[in-house]
Amino acid sequence: MSEIQFQTKVAKGIVRRLDRGLCVEGTRITLYLIKDFLNEGWPPHLLRDQLLLGKEQMQDVLDYLADNRESFEAEYAEVVRQAAERERYWRSRQEESQKRLDERPGPPANLSPEQAAAWARLAALRKRRREEAA
Repeated sequence: MSEIQFQTKVAKGIVRRLDRGLCVEGTRITLYLIKDFLNEGWPPHLLRDQLLLGKEQMQDVLDYLADNRESFEAEYAEVVRQAAERERYWRSRQEESQKRLDERPGPPANLSPEQAAAWARLAALRKRRREEAA
């Protein structure tokens, strides 16, 4: 029986994992994450320390990004587009769920004082959550 490969070496220190895309070899750190930080102005030496990468690992990433700039930029743009699409999808699901929660009926009639107090606390928590979300 053949063994399924979950990663393929694409360059020195860089692998393509089926579940994550381009990664630093031996880690789960994606090149897309590193590119996000670099785009935000992080200097490579600080980023390397933050992500607990070795000097050689960081240099391998920088070399790969420089040598494959055009193809990587196209792939990175697609990854960013997919992430934004997923974000929109889950935000809409969250809004739908919140709408259903807000449409629930209020407390039932004939509550004990303890139950009425619990319902009041719950209503206050819901109100505060809605205000914080807005």
